[in-house]
Amino acid sequence: MVEVGEMADKITGIDIRILKLLAKNARLTYKDLAELLDTTRQRVSRRMDRLERNGIIKKYTVIPDYDSLGYMYALLGITLKPGTDIDSVIEVLKENENVKVIQKAIGSHNLILHVAGPKDMKEMDRILSEITKKVHAIDRLDITFVTDTIKFETL
Repeated sequence: MVEVGEMADKITGIDIRILKLLAKNARLTYKDLAELLDTTRQRVSRRMDRLERNGIIKKYTVIPDYDSLGYMYALLGITLKPGTDIDSVIEVLKENENVKVIQKAIGSHNLILHVAGPKDMKEMDRILSEITKKVHAIDRLDITFVTDTIKFETL
Protein backbone atom coordinates (compact mmCIF):
# COMPACT_ATOMS: atom_id res chain seq x y z
CA MET A 1 0.00 0.00 0.00
CA VAL A 2 1.30 3.48 -0.89
CA GLU A 3 1.41 6.10 1.85
CA VAL A 4 -0.30 9.43 1.14
CA GLY A 5 2.98 11.30 1.72
CA GLU A 6 4.73 9.17 -0.90
CA MET A 7 2.17 10.07 -3.57
CA ALA A 8 2.49 13.77 -2.75
CA ASP A 9 6.30 13.59 -3.19
CA LYS A 10 6.15 11.89 -6.59
CA ILE A 11 7.65 13.96 -9.41
CA THR A 12 4.94 14.80 -11.93
CA GLY A 13 4.86 16.06 -15.49
CA ILE A 14 4.22 19.61 -14.31
CA ASP A 15 7.27 19.39 -12.03
CA ILE A 16 9.45 18.45 -15.00
CA ARG A 17 7.96 21.25 -17.09
CA ILE A 18 8.61 23.76 -14.26
CA LEU A 19 12.21 22.56 -13.94
CA LYS A 20 12.83 22.81 -17.70
CA LEU A 21 11.42 26.34 -17.84
CA LEU A 22 13.49 27.45 -14.85
CA ALA A 23 16.61 25.81 -16.29
CA LYS A 24 16.24 28.13 -19.28
CA ASN A 25 15.32 31.20 -17.22
CA ALA A 26 15.47 31.05 -13.41
CA ARG A 27 14.05 34.57 -13.22
CA LEU A 28 10.55 33.49 -14.27
CA THR A 29 7.95 34.47 -11.68
CA TYR A 30 5.20 32.17 -10.42
CA LYS A 31 2.82 34.22 -12.56
CA ASP A 32 5.02 33.69 -15.66
CA LEU A 33 5.24 29.96 -14.97
CA ALA A 34 1.49 29.67 -14.41
CA GLU A 35 0.80 31.38 -17.75
CA LEU A 36 3.31 29.21 -19.62
CA LEU A 37 1.91 26.05 -18.02
CA ASP A 38 -1.74 27.08 -18.27
CA THR A 39 -2.30 26.64 -14.54
CA THR A 40 -2.64 28.79 -11.42
CA ARG A 41 0.03 30.67 -9.46
CA GLN A 42 -1.07 28.78 -6.37
CA ARG A 43 -0.40 25.40 -8.01
CA VAL A 44 3.01 26.59 -9.21
CA SER A 45 3.78 27.90 -5.72
CA ARG A 46 2.84 24.58 -4.09
CA ARG A 47 4.91 22.58 -6.61
CA MET A 48 7.91 24.90 -6.24
CA ASP A 49 7.78 24.74 -2.43
CA ARG A 50 7.70 20.94 -2.61
CA LEU A 51 10.55 20.77 -5.15
CA GLU A 52 12.69 22.98 -2.90
CA ARG A 53 11.74 21.18 0.32
CA ASN A 54 12.56 17.77 -1.20
CA GLY A 55 15.93 18.99 -2.52
CA ILE A 56 14.99 18.60 -6.20
CA ILE A 57 15.79 22.28 -6.70
CA LYS A 58 19.12 22.70 -4.91
CA LYS A 59 19.96 26.28 -5.80
CA TYR A 60 19.08 29.22 -8.00
CA THR A 61 22.22 30.68 -9.50
CA VAL A 62 23.86 32.63 -12.31
CA ILE A 63 26.09 31.12 -14.97
CA PRO A 64 28.66 33.84 -15.67
CA ASP A 65 30.63 34.33 -18.86
CA TYR A 66 34.08 33.82 -17.32
CA ASP A 67 35.90 35.01 -20.42
CA SER A 68 34.11 38.38 -20.37
CA LEU A 69 34.96 38.74 -16.68
CA GLY A 70 38.66 38.15 -17.34
CA TYR A 71 38.77 34.59 -16.03
CA MET A 72 39.73 31.24 -17.48
CA TYR A 73 38.02 27.99 -16.64
CA ALA A 74 39.56 24.56 -16.22
CA LEU A 75 38.22 21.08 -15.55
CA LEU A 76 40.29 18.79 -13.36
CA GLY A 77 39.75 15.06 -13.56
CA ILE A 78 41.16 13.53 -10.38
CA THR A 79 41.70 9.82 -9.83
CA LEU A 80 42.41 9.08 -6.18
CA LYS A 81 44.59 6.26 -4.89
CA PRO A 82 42.54 3.19 -3.90
CA GLY A 83 41.26 3.31 -0.34
CA THR A 84 41.28 7.12 -0.13
CA ASP A 85 38.42 8.65 1.87
CA ILE A 86 36.80 10.68 -0.92
CA ASP A 87 34.56 12.60 1.48
CA SER A 88 37.52 13.99 3.43
CA VAL A 89 39.11 15.09 0.14
CA ILE A 90 35.86 16.83 -0.82
CA GLU A 91 35.76 18.68 2.51
CA VAL A 92 39.26 20.08 1.83
CA LEU A 93 38.32 21.08 -1.73
CA LYS A 94 35.13 22.86 -0.64
CA GLU A 95 37.26 25.45 1.15
CA ASN A 96 39.03 26.66 -2.01
CA GLU A 97 37.29 29.72 -3.48
CA ASN A 98 38.53 28.94 -7.00
CA VAL A 99 36.85 25.52 -7.02
CA LYS A 100 33.37 26.29 -8.33
CA VAL A 101 31.96 22.78 -8.84
CA ILE A 102 32.88 19.45 -7.22
CA GLN A 103 31.37 16.28 -8.68
CA LYS A 104 31.83 12.67 -7.63
CA ALA A 105 32.26 10.45 -10.67
CA ILE A 106 32.47 6.84 -11.81
CA GLY A 107 34.81 6.07 -14.68
CA SER A 108 38.25 7.45 -15.43
CA HIS A 109 38.10 9.79 -12.43
CA ASN A 110 36.69 9.82 -8.89
CA LEU A 111 36.26 13.59 -8.87
CA ILE A 112 35.65 16.29 -11.44
CA LEU A 113 36.45 19.86 -10.38
CA HIS A 114 35.51 23.06 -12.18
CA VAL A 115 38.07 25.73 -11.38
CA ALA A 116 37.97 29.44 -12.28
CA GLY A 117 40.98 31.72 -12.15
CA PRO A 118 42.39 34.85 -13.76
CA LYS A 119 43.52 34.82 -17.39
CA ASP A 120 47.12 34.54 -16.33
CA MET A 121 48.79 31.16 -16.83
CA LYS A 122 51.29 31.67 -13.99
CA GLU A 123 48.48 32.55 -11.58
CA MET A 124 46.33 29.67 -12.83
CA ASP A 125 49.30 27.32 -12.41
CA ARG A 126 49.65 28.55 -8.82
CA ILE A 127 45.92 27.99 -8.16
CA LEU A 128 45.99 24.47 -9.64
CA SER A 129 49.16 23.60 -7.70
CA GLU A 130 47.54 24.83 -4.49
CA ILE A 131 44.51 22.63 -5.12
CA THR A 132 46.49 19.51 -5.96
CA LYS A 133 48.92 19.94 -3.02
CA LYS A 134 45.99 19.72 -0.62
CA VAL A 135 44.89 16.40 -2.11
CA HIS A 136 47.70 14.06 -1.09
CA ALA A 137 46.13 10.92 -2.54
CA ILE A 138 46.07 11.83 -6.25
CA ASP A 139 46.90 8.86 -8.45
CA ARG A 140 46.20 10.62 -11.76
CA LEU A 141 45.26 14.17 -12.75
CA ASP A 142 43.93 15.44 -16.07
CA ILE A 143 43.51 19.16 -16.72
CA THR A 144 41.41 20.58 -19.53
CA PHE A 145 41.13 24.31 -20.17
CA VAL A 146 37.71 25.36 -21.42
CA THR A 147 37.96 27.86 -24.28
CA ASP A 148 34.25 28.36 -24.99
CA THR A 149 30.92 27.07 -23.73
CA ILE A 150 28.60 26.44 -26.66
CA LYS A 151 25.70 24.87 -24.77
CA PHE A 152 24.98 24.63 -21.06
CA GLU A 153 21.70 23.09 -19.98
CA THR A 154 20.88 21.65 -16.61
CA LEU A 155 17.81 19.66 -17.61
